[in-house]
Amino acid sequence: MQKNWKESEFFKKLKHIRVNRAVYLSAIIVLLSISVVLVITAVNNRANKIPEGTTPPAVETPAPEGTTPPQTNENDKPTQGNTLPEFALPVGGVLSKKHSVDTQVFSPTLNEYRVHLGIDIATEEAAPVCAMAQGTVAQIWEDPMMGWSVAISHTGDAVTVYKNLSKQLADGITVGAEVEAGQLLGSVGDTAMIEIAEEPHLHVEMTVKGLQVDPLDYFSKEVLSALTEDSIYEGEADK
Repeated sequence: MQKNWKESEFFKKLKHIRVNRAVYLSAIIVLLSISVVLVITAVNNRANKIPEGTTPPAVETPAPEGTTPPQTNENDKPTQGNTLPEFALPVGGVLSKKHSVDTQVFSPTLNEYRVHLGIDIATEEAAPVCAMAQGTVAQIWEDPMMGWSVAISHTGDAVTVYKNLSKQLADGITVGAEVEAGQLLGSVGDTAMIEIAEEPHLHVEMTVKGLQVDPLDYFSKEVLSALTEDSIYEGEADK
């Protein structure tokens, strides 16, 4: 009876199903194992991946024995943009009025004492006015009190300002133009209404890092030697 049962078609099919199930289970186990390995590998690769836009850490290479690696000095960094240029006189003449913020000076035009934010260089009317140093024309305007004016920006965050100019400026002098030291800007005029009673002169102002300064403090001794004080004119102005 048992022999007949094992030889029956139903038993053969049942045995075949068991064999196939074992094969399927084995295949599933193998696939799951492979999936686990792939997931672990992917996680490790992602953890070791360098994000985009970053630089991988540099690998230091030891210097050969007996050599000294180069030393970096902070003073070796370029400082041209932070260095003030050498300033030259913008016009030939003599000093007729000094820079004065704390002590007021007499104004013949207004007939009163008031502060003077620049220096006045007495000269002839229409005398040529030149850039005190290399720079860029930052502004050109007509000041209601000081007449036609030109401002030039320089390295070191310095700005020189030329006032009481004639209306006609030199060719090429426009906002944004690059100028060289000694390049012609225009000429001395009589457009400064607040100083109209004074002799022909150029009014010069200067700022460094946005602060008003005395231009005389930024001239070399050689430049100052050519700019003698006009004491005679100052004496007449005080009368």
